[in-house]
Amino acid sequence: MVESPDEKVAVVTGSASGIGLGIAQRLALDGIAVGLFDLDVVAAESAAAKIRGDGGAAMAVGVDVASRDQIDAGLQRVRETFGPITVLVNNAGKEGFRRFLDISPASWNELIAINLTGTFHCCQLVLPDMIEAGWGRIVNISSSSTHSGQPYMAHYVSSKSGMVGLTKSLALEFGPAGITVNTIPPGFIDTPMTRRNEGKGRFGPGGIDEAISRTPVGRAGRPEDIAAACSFLVSDEAGYVTGQIIGVNGGRNT
Repeated sequence: MVESPDEKVAVVTGSASGIGLGIAQRLALDGIAVGLFDLDVVAAESAAAKIRGDGGAAMAVGVDVASRDQIDAGLQRVRETFGPITVLVNNAGKEGFRRFLDISPASWNELIAINLTGTFHCCQLVLPDMIEAGWGRIVNISSSSTHSGQPYMAHYVSSKSGMVGLTKSLALEFGPAGITVNTIPPGFIDTPMTRRNEGKGRFGPGGIDEAISRTPVGRAGRPEDIAAACSFLVSDEAGYVTGQIIGVNGGRNT
């Protein structure tokens, strides 16, 4: 087993709230220094301050993952503060709800740029650090909608499905370098975004309760559920797990 560096440094994108915040908090609890990337730098700084107050190492960086230049500059700031980056969690994403025939090319390109191309940029810019260290962990947060599709979300599902393919390809290419690449497609997770979508009627008349009733374990997921799986995947113990789709969905997709 290839041992990890003595000091791990992680970047978690989209980590000012929801799943990304849960992951950042858990990795910091695990002793990993964390760079929180988010468009909302004020919320990210608040989250990083709380992590620091709890004894962890964290910094916030305002980054739009659709911009390679912003990602590059943000990564350099993390390196200057904490050192080479050996853990990357690509969580930043944008949802879309629209009839397929009403999806404009601009809307299609926007979701692909954020969800898929942003993941490409982050991976390509961080991998040299991991190769140099001889150890690395990448976790891509995709979506359980890639299993079954979802009406009115063709652009979103396509972008997240692309993340799954990218995961598998990178796992094969960089496994010999001591780097693992996996994806977690979350199921129904109770986050601020989920609550906003409920308010827009996107879960039907039954709302969140109806979605929970279709979940075998009988509850909505929490960001902590995704964070726990991510914590394992970035650990030394997960060195023999790569190219895998680790569903965390309460049994909704098996």
